[in-house]
Amino acid sequence: MKRIVQLILITAPLFFVNSVAGQTTIKLGHINSQELYTAMPEMDSAQKNLEAVAKQYETTLEQLQVEFNKKYEEYNKMTQDPTAVELILRTKEDELQTLQQRIQAFQQEAQNEITKKRTEFFQPVQSKAQKAINDVGSENGFTYIFDVNAGIVYAADNTIDVLPLVKKKLGIE
Repeated sequence: MKRIVQLILITAPLFFVNSVAGQTTIKLGHINSQELYTAMPEMDSAQKNLEAVAKQYETTLEQLQVEFNKKYEEYNKMTQDPTAVELILRTKEDELQTLQQRIQAFQQEAQNEITKKRTEFFQPVQSKAQKAINDVGSENGFTYIFDVNAGIVYAADNTIDVLPLVKKKLGIE
C-alpha cells in the first residue's frame, strides 16, 4: 500500500504538468514479471542447476546425520554396559557434541551457499528480462511500465499489457 501511495505521489505531478502544458500523453504499460520469468527457457536451466547444488548439500547432510546416528547408537550401548569407563563415555559424548556442531555449521553454510547460487543462476535471467522490458518500453514509447507482480498496480484501464511485446522481443512463444 505504501508503494502505491508513493507511486501516486511521484506520478501525479507528471500527469498534471503534462496535461496543463499540453504535452504528449503519458503512455503506461504493465507486466507480470513472474509470468515472464516462467516463460523464459533460461529459467528452467537455472532452476535445475540450483536443484542439483541443493541435492549435493542434502546428500552430504544425510551422510553426516547417518554418521551421527551410528555414533549415538554406539554411545547408548555403552551407557547400558555396567563396566563402561567414565572417561570413554565422556569422550564419546564430546564426539557427539562436536559432530552435532559440525552438522549445524554445515547446514548454515549450505543454506548460505544455496542463496549465493540462487543469485548467481537467476540474476542473468532477471537481467535479460529487465533489458527486454526496457527495450520494449523505449521502442514503443512507454513512459512507465509497472510490474503488477510487485504489487505496484493491480489493475488500470489506461495501461497496456506489454508481456506479449516482451515475449516477442525475447523470442518466446
